[in-house]
Amino acid sequence: MGVQVRFFAGAAEAAGVDEREVGGTGLTGETLVALLAEGNERLGQVLGVSSLLADGARVGDLSAPLDQVRRIDVLPPFAGG
Repeated sequence: MGVQVRFFAGAAEAAGVDEREVGGTGLTGETLVALLAEGNERLGQVLGVSSLLADGARVGDLSAPLDQVRRIDVLPPFAGG
């Protein structure tokens, strides 16, 4: 089962897409960031300062498993916040 990754604002611009599906087996925040950044240095930089939401809840521990998650939202910093 895959995980839907949705990119917002500058993350979507850097990714070149609004959403993407990735494999969910063995997925953590760290592996997700590495997978998404592979071959896209700009997206890697954006991911480094972005918040990740897993099914609407903020991912505070990037080493935590995301196997049961259906959707990840990538939210870069917005102006004024």
